[in-house]
Amino acid sequence: MSQLHVVLGATGAIGSAVAAELGARGHRVRAVSRGGPGVRADVGTVEGATAACAGADVVYQCAQPPYARWAAEFPAFTRAVLAGVAAAGAKLVMADNLYMYGPVDAPLTEDLPDAATGPKGRVRAEVARMVLGGEVRATLGRASDYYGPGGLNTILGPNVFAAAIAGKTARWVGPLDQPHTVSYLPDIAAGLVTLGERDEADGRAWHLPAAPPVTGREFLRAVWDAAGGTPRSAGLGRGLQRVLGLVNPVVRELGETWYQRDRPFTVDDSAYRAAFGPARVTGVVEGVGATVEWFRGR
Repeated sequence: MSQLHVVLGATGAIGSAVAAELGARGHRVRAVSRGGPGVRADVGTVEGATAACAGADVVYQCAQPPYARWAAEFPAFTRAVLAGVAAAGAKLVMADNLYMYGPVDAPLTEDLPDAATGPKGRVRAEVARMVLGGEVRATLGRASDYYGPGGLNTILGPNVFAAAIAGKTARWVGPLDQPHTVSYLPDIAAGLVTLGERDEADGRAWHLPAAPPVTGREFLRAVWDAAGGTPRSAGLGRGLQRVLGLVNPVVRELGETWYQRDRPFTVDDSAYRAAFGPARVTGVVEGVGATVEWFRGR
């Protein structure tokens, strides 16, 4: 029998993309979520995580607490998942982000210190240390803001793609002319699955391959080229973010990581490419076109 690859959070954007990539590579897949198709389990509990991970060879951790409750809930959530992975004797691959580095004025590399001072950045650093703490065989794949088919719970989904399809103003969060690395969901999935397949990935974090950085203006231009209609674009500045945050808790949360918006935010993925060879990376025009078609078909 082939190895069993278990995806936690399989109905989310990254989890569903990982499950699809695993299937395309011929792996046996168990898709786990709190609701929806596949196996249902609450992996935020030891019992749920243990049941979800039973028999697994590799577990992909793509589930997480609600964004606003990361600081309060992520450590206990991670301990439950680690217990489930340990009970199965499996390898853990965690879908991670870039919050732990804090403000950086150069391309982001994996050897940067955990310098975040905000609660979300600090807890992401804590969780990463837990995952790599030796309790299980583990690796982390880190990606920037994502977009792609299925990408709803992201600042590039409703604010940009859904708005453009509806003929409304597509809003880029932050200044329009700062370069910013964006990650395409199928590319994230491909990178995570490769980390799951390769033993040399174990024991550290990796920046997943992504296309070269683009400015908000360039990204929005690609969206409108694909969507058609009369382009209507704008940047969401810090002042407006503060005002909207008074009534919108999701927008309010963006203030903690505004340093990812007000300066170049570029990700160096050269370590991954050197270790694992040529990576599949989708150009922005192609990725945006596929994402527009997905949003149009909803």
